Amino acid sequence: MGAREDFTNDAMQYAPQLFATALRMTRNRADAEDLVQETFLKGWRAFDSYQQGTNLRAWLFRIMTNTFINKYNSQQRRPQETELDDVEELFLFRRMGAFDQSKMNQSAEDQMLELFTDEEVKNAIESLPETFRIPVLLSDVEGFSYKEIAEMLEVPIGTVMSRLHRGRKAMQKMLYEYAKERGLVDESLLDPQD
Repeated sequence: MGAREDFTNDAMQYAPQLFATALRMTRNRADAEDLVQETFLKGWRAFDSYQQGTNLRAWLFRIMTNTFINKYNSQQRRPQETELDDVEELFLFRRMGAFDQSKMNQSAEDQMLELFTDEEVKNAIESLPETFRIPVLLSDVEGFSYKEIAEMLEVPIGTVMSRLHRGRKAMQKMLYEYAKERGLVDESLLDPQD
């Protein structure tokens, strides 16, 4: 079996992960399928530039992220910047009732996310502006490091950290609204000035 066949077999194992992320990026099944197909085609064509033994998954995600940014946002060279400075730090955490003490070994984020349905979390991610949605997907869903995300998006690590921070804060605010609707918010903990 040749190097290209090995590459194909190795690359195809990431198809489900690529598709799931592409679906969240494009918010459309047909566009996600096209994006993954184009990613594999570009990977195949650029096979000679792939260095054996490096992180194939990160390489494919970089191709897909760049393809998405270039193809689906060709009308804008850079994603639109969104101001979220008015979103209070730890907005959601300060407004929720007490946690189940048996779950104290989990992180606060894990405890919090267990309170919401998968659909609510998915909707919160998908409603983020692209500038924040892509880094949140790559970090929190796909598990890439700040450095890997910075390379994929071709931005400084500090920009990745800022976008992740602001995206997470925006998600907290959206999840807080779901929590209010479901009666998970302890209104007595609210500051009257909020």
